[in-house]
Amino acid sequence: MSKRNSLGARLRYEFDKSMSAGPVALIGWLALISFVVIIVAAFVLVLFRLSPEGQPPVDFFEAFWESLMRSMDAGTVAGDTGWAYRIVGLVVTIAGIFIFSTLIGVLSSGIQSTLDELRKGRSQVQETDHTIILNWSPSVFDIIGELVVANKSRKKPRIVIMSTRDKVEMEDEIAAKVPKLGNTRIICRHGDPTDLYDLTLTSPQTARSIIVVSPEQGDDETDDVDSRVIKTILALVNDPRRRAEPYRIAAEIRHAHNAEVARVVGGKEVQLVLADDLIARIVVHSSRQSGLSAVYSELLDFDGCEIYTLEQPDLAGNVFGDSLMAYEGSTLIGLCAPDGSVTLNPPMDTVILPGTRAIIIAEDDAAVRIATDNISVDITAIRVAEHQPALPERTLILGWNRRAKVIAYELSRYVAPGSVLAIAADTPDLDDEVAALAIASDNLSVAYGRVDTTSRTALEGLDIPSYDHVLVLGYSDLMAAQPTDTRTLVTLLHLRKIADAAGIHINVVSEMIDVRNRELAEVTRADDFVVSNKLVSLMLAQASENDSLAAIFDELLDEEGSEIYMRPAQDYVALGQPVNFYTITQAARDRGEVAMGYHRPRPGAVAGGIVVNPVKSKAMDYVAGDRLIVLARD
Repeated sequence: MSKRNSLGARLRYEFDKSMSAGPVALIGWLALISFVVIIVAAFVLVLFRLSPEGQPPVDFFEAFWESLMRSMDAGTVAGDTGWAYRIVGLVVTIAGIFIFSTLIGVLSSGIQSTLDELRKGRSQVQETDHTIILNWSPSVFDIIGELVVANKSRKKPRIVIMSTRDKVEMEDEIAAKVPKLGNTRIICRHGDPTDLYDLTLTSPQTARSIIVVSPEQGDDETDDVDSRVIKTILALVNDPRRRAEPYRIAAEIRHAHNAEVARVVGGKEVQLVLADDLIARIVVHSSRQSGLSAVYSELLDFDGCEIYTLEQPDLAGNVFGDSLMAYEGSTLIGLCAPDGSVTLNPPMDTVILPGTRAIIIAEDDAAVRIATDNISVDITAIRVAEHQPALPERTLILGWNRRAKVIAYELSRYVAPGSVLAIAADTPDLDDEVAALAIASDNLSVAYGRVDTTSRTALEGLDIPSYDHVLVLGYSDLMAAQPTDTRTLVTLLHLRKIADAAGIHINVVSEMIDVRNRELAEVTRADDFVVSNKLVSLMLAQASENDSLAAIFDELLDEEGSEIYMRPAQDYVALGQPVNFYTITQAARDRGEVAMGYHRPRPGAVAGGIVVNPVKSKAMDYVAGDRLIVLARD
């Protein structure tokens, strides 16, 4: 037998394997050594009839007990008498000191190792009906804030977050930026959301919903960001251990060309929030109708009115137009067919079939009640507006980022023939970016120039008062959020001074990256602000609670579907006299539209005077400058 395969070598190999098994194996070896020492000592005492001086010999069980006590307590040996008995006791005591000191070290090391593992966030979550957030980005804080509001009525709500960041770092940052968690508990785990094993740590099989945000990376790697989101969706829906029931997944995709792959991978289980498309479309809509972003924020904010899709059996057999008057404290805006297809503001004679869900704006789903007792319509107050032909528009974009391409395309779908888009920015690749612009129609012509948008002199050379709309975009592709917003604020302040010097009002809509800079930007008196991260966060949070929300907003922001408009109140009802919202609902219905709210700008008004889903029986008077919020196809 070779030395390598000798019995000693094999025993040493087995011993090494057992020692590498961790604290449990070490404790086992110490227990075995202790047992052997105590047994040997007991046999010696019995065999040689050793006992304390002046006492009779002990039996085996008494000798075993005496040896055990000496191994555990070093002070016991001090009372021994008789040198032979003392020597045996001393040997057992010394062995006990070695064994138990080693045991204490092993236990201390094991506890520290366990604490280190817990700090790493590698234990499996044992929760049910929880919300999972995968990946880490600045949007996480707003998502948590919205979910905290949505969870107020739930018992023991939980949010589980997994990303490649350190668990303690995530917990500290959440504690600093979302201090008020109410009854919601946050659980952080460290792991790779694209890894099947790591995903099991979040217990997706028992989750209420799953939110996949775009991970933090440089914007020059956006394709890779989308691929990581798609891979995470793939891991979720194709996990062999997944549950039989479908997941509710809301995922953020930055580039629209990656959306089709994500839909193929996720199927009906995933709702996609196309971040750049969402922001760009809202910027375009808000530039043409100031204040509109506040309406979208209200619809997406859990703290106000929300969009619900609910079965309403009592509406079955009625036409859509009549059903608009069926709710006093809620607003019916569309229908969701049994196959999941969404239609906002369908023709007024559309018959509501059994199984069709109603799309309703309400403060809470429990507040949705049919009430037809207080319907009162003042026909004499309804007015019919003359059709106003669309006029060419001049739009100026100051600044540039990847969303500008979508903004230009969306503008070209809406504007009248003869409209102009001017672009002024100082990004390195501006020539190539403008050359690659996709324009939907010949109604819009594009011109551009390299301009330092933070220079007052350069801005004055653009003849800004000649433009109908000014859009200020941040350089978010080149800089972090705070420097980007700082440059945007400087541009907005220059625009304010230019407007004051010209003695006119300039319609300015600005994109902000960080919601915390919104209050600073208020001093610039811009007409509207679109906060990128906030809107994406609101959309993801809402989509995690409503399976149809992505389809609803696709319809809202699509030029071919019904959209939200803010139109003069005098086009619908008489000014200067009390009119309830039932009357306004009827006036909008006569035009094939759905009345959703109103905008009454008054000093100190909440949300700038924008109210969505008012109580229909409440009467108020409207004056020139007030607008109605309606859902219409044109």
